[in-house]
Amino acid sequence: MKSALLAFYRLLGLLAMLAMVAALITVGLSVLAREASWDIQGLDAYAGYAIVAALFLALPITFQRGEHIRVTLLMGKLPQRWSNALQVWSLLAGSALSALLAWFAVRLVWISWSTHDVSPAMDASPLWIPQLAMALGCIGMAVACLDALLSHLLGLPFFDTHAHGEAARIE
Repeated sequence: MKSALLAFYRLLGLLAMLAMVAALITVGLSVLAREASWDIQGLDAYAGYAIVAALFLALPITFQRGEHIRVTLLMGKLPQRWSNALQVWSLLAGSALSALLAWFAVRLVWISWSTHDVSPAMDASPLWIPQLAMALGCIGMAVACLDALLSHLLGLPFFDTHAHGEAARIE
């Protein structure tokens, strides 16, 4: 089960990377189009969709790698028992909030799809398509928070801070 979850986080990370590449290409094409006086409708909107997709899709893998900002100063000063309780409380709160966010993101996709909601920008794209990436990232984050909580309660490691080298961490 753990390997399937890690594969899921990596897949979302790969999709986030592809979304970043799409944003780069779209922004580059937009700059080129302006310089060449071309009129390509919706490029700014597509760049925005790609950036939002990259942001949300990267949430689970970033969390799993321990690269989200966490305030551990207090936890390091507390006795182990209180530090453990604070960690459990934090993971419970994070799980609840991310599950709520995932619920509303999926609901937003459903509403946009069922009402045929389209972008007010020049592209007039169906909004459920870019919202789908947001919902998928939110679901991934909720799963990752629950995974972290269960791992902590079972005494198993969750945060993978050593596999890819120590990042510049400011906690």
